[in-house]
Amino acid sequence: MSSVETEKRLQSIYNIPLGTLCGVGAGALWGLVFLAPELVRDFTPLELAIGRFLAYGIIAFVVIIPRWPILTSSLDKQDWRALFWLSLFGNTLYYALLSKAIQSGGIALTSLVIGFLPVAVTIIGSRDKEAIPLITLFPSLLLCCAGAVCIGWQALRAPEATHQTSMGLLWSVAALLSWTTYAVGNSRSLARLSTVSIHDWNLLVGLVTGVQAICLIPVALLLGHLKHDLTSWGRFVEVSTAVAIIASFFGNVLWNQMSRLLPLTMTGQMILFETLFALIYGFLWEHRWPRPIEVAAFTFIVCSVMTCVSVHRKHHRVLNNAATASHKNGV
Repeated sequence: MSSVETEKRLQSIYNIPLGTLCGVGAGALWGLVFLAPELVRDFTPLELAIGRFLAYGIIAFVVIIPRWPILTSSLDKQDWRALFWLSLFGNTLYYALLSKAIQSGGIALTSLVIGFLPVAVTIIGSRDKEAIPLITLFPSLLLCCAGAVCIGWQALRAPEATHQTSMGLLWSVAALLSWTTYAVGNSRSLARLSTVSIHDWNLLVGLVTGVQAICLIPVALLLGHLKHDLTSWGRFVEVSTAVAIIASFFGNVLWNQMSRLLPLTMTGQMILFETLFALIYGFLWEHRWPRPIEVAAFTFIVCSVMTCVSVHRKHHRVLNNAATASHKNGV
């Protein structure tokens, strides 16, 4: 790649301030997802996943149908396979696991484990071309881990911690692995698909997820689920629709925009905002102030993201200066 091409690539793809803002917005909207299982505890994680993504799929179908012929003409088999797996790991499977974790271990513990996502994604992203060396991100990752440990210590040492809490930890780890797979795959798919807009990609993921939700309805029936009174169903529909619109639709739009504006090593750091907002919403739900160790965790998380942002801005400023100097020298 020539110096001119490198300069144009960095200027057109990486926009650290705007990408960070999109990450904050996505985290604020996605954090609301952690409240949904508490609002409708009578429903199983499978039912919650079906309700949320069936509503998401319907919304996506209505919006995307006018452009369907033109949009699908630019997709090949590889793209459809990517949509299937991204929808599964990032939506259907992840949300079922997350709901089970929250109902078993609570919001704080689940947020703790999901808070380790930046570490996993950053380690994977550090192997990408032009990525910042992992050693440079060590302070940010260390702060991230410190924040997660603070939250975990408080959650596991609480008087109410039981065997159910341990099961919640296991479900949370499973959800973490599922969403890590999605975060890496989605970022790389967006980088590869220059002909598909972020908005259309979000709608396609929603459509495929909606189809997966429909396929899960017979499974729920065979397991003896879907037996609730009319009042419970009304509340369930309200919560599912709200989560689909706020988190799945608008939250995913912001996340996909961020994925194209930030390098993969920084993309993982942005999920910390979901952890931060999820904990804040959890405190509001429990009608209490955060404990000192939780305040410390907040501080570590914010410092981790800010440190990562600073390192990336310096790194890409150096690359820009180097590319400009090479161009002037005729290299």
